[in-house]
Amino acid sequence: MNKFLYILITFFVLSSCSEYQKVLKSTDIGAKFKAGEALYNDGKYAKANKLFAQIVPNYRGKPQAEKLMYLYSSSFYKMKDYYVAGYQFERFASSYPKSEKLEEASFYAVKSYFMLSPRYSKDQKETKEAVEKLQEFINLFPDSEYVPEANQMVKELVFKLEKKAFEIAKQYNTISDYQASIRSFDNFIFEFPGSKLKEEALFYRLDSAYKLAVNSVERKRQDRLETAKDYSKAFKKLFASSKYIEDVDDMANIIEKELKNYSSKS
Repeated sequence: MNKFLYILITFFVLSSCSEYQKVLKSTDIGAKFKAGEALYNDGKYAKANKLFAQIVPNYRGKPQAEKLMYLYSSSFYKMKDYYVAGYQFERFASSYPKSEKLEEASFYAVKSYFMLSPRYSKDQKETKEAVEKLQEFINLFPDSEYVPEANQMVKELVFKLEKKAFEIAKQYNTISDYQASIRSFDNFIFEFPGSKLKEEALFYRLDSAYKLAVNSVERKRQDRLETAKDYSKAFKKLFASSKYIEDVDDMANIIEKELKNYSSKS
């Protein structure tokens, strides 16, 4: 970069900063609104947000308030401050139910909740809340152009809940708490019958039931073997070509052999 161009850019940056500070300290709310909107349109959301925050109380009840509140809410979203964005967009939707921006604001409110959902290994309170909010949006605006995206977000969030439940159940299997593992996988299968993790869930449920049975005291052994046998049948009925089928067959054969011992005793 040549020296003249560098000086020119520096001049404009300093000039721009100086103008912004001047407006920021000004008492002219109209100038703040105009400057804030210009900064927003220029992608300078943090600066715009500061100006909007200063004048929100002054415009309350005025015709320009609707536009201001939308830009103010949107600036939080653009800044990735999703907690505040969700709150402000919901507040906008509640304050301006007849606004032409109602649908858009409602969508970005629920998308903010989606963005707050943590990875599956964390507590999923925000994920569950986001699913509820998205379903409410879909029900309220069934013909919205945003519905396909909202549906996709619901799918992603539900899978996160599935993954959380699955990993908890699998962890019980890993630490040899087989009864807790079976209960957890039963709950998983009941809550998420169409899950893409169902094959693995059924396998690890069988694995837990098998290990629980073969390591049981004599008085509980036969009943638990019968339960494991039922689980092996359920797995093979649904996933006959599974990558786990050899392991399932091995367990089923041992279970059958063990149960024959009880038949021969009776």
